[in-house]
Amino acid sequence: MSAPDTAALVKDYQENGFAVAERLFDASEVAELNNAITEILDVPDIGSVAEVEPGDNGLARRIWSPTKQHSAFERAAAHPRLLDHVEALIGPDILFHYSKLHLKAPQVGSVVDWHQDFSYYPHTNTDLVTALVYLDDTTTENSALQAIPGSHRRGLADHYVDGYFRGKVAGAGAPDPALAVPIEAPAGSVVFIHCLLLHYSSSNTSDRYRRAFLPAYRAADAYPIHFGAHAGHNEPGVRLLRGSVSDTARVEAGAWRLPLAERPFGSLFQLQEGADKVTATTGYATLEEAK
Repeated sequence: MSAPDTAALVKDYQENGFAVAERLFDASEVAELNNAITEILDVPDIGSVAEVEPGDNGLARRIWSPTKQHSAFERAAAHPRLLDHVEALIGPDILFHYSKLHLKAPQVGSVVDWHQDFSYYPHTNTDLVTALVYLDDTTTENSALQAIPGSHRRGLADHYVDGYFRGKVAGAGAPDPALAVPIEAPAGSVVFIHCLLLHYSSSNTSDRYRRAFLPAYRAADAYPIHFGAHAGHNEPGVRLLRGSVSDTARVEAGAWRLPLAERPFGSLFQLQEGADKVTATTGYATLEEAK
């Protein structure tokens, strides 16, 4: 990255809580990742590798840990060009945290309600960033991410509903949708999301897909402070991608409410929809599907 590009990226991220690097992945790299999705889903039972949309359409809406399911995503998460941008935002010592794919099918695409990623994964500091990689040209019609600029500076919002963690900001605490900014960008672009940014995405009302790969990163001195089933399961997959490990936890002042639910829950979608789609034994369809 050139110095001016780095400065602009950091400025946007610090001021708005998000920053966009357009076409960070070229067309051939995007095609490779979309082909990898097709390969992952080329199984007799899509439900064995992905979470499916509600109803009888049989369409996948989320793939957990694509970096474990296909080498193309593992390479993409560690791409030097991507890590250069992550380093500009959270420093030189970078840990891979987790990854997922959201597959918003045409005329379907489940809603993701208002939330902050940090509510699911509270750490000792807030140098956690998610890189949302658009794998399709993305507009408001096919469910571009929407965010409240500057909301990352207001602390952690209440993600509880009726006394239980529901992973969303609802009711009187929810932001005014009129203040939301749609983050539209061409395929291959990356939206870097601060862990305290309030954001959501609507259903897909277009006839086009909106596929997105989301690798998440954290600074090496950001340590988790909660190990519930939906947070702690990531830790075995955490690995150093750049720089050095840290034997010191850097602690920011603040009060972080822990994501304590009345029972285990499945994915972000399932939790926000009511946390009622769980098995009678583990509480998850599979541990890999937990969030």
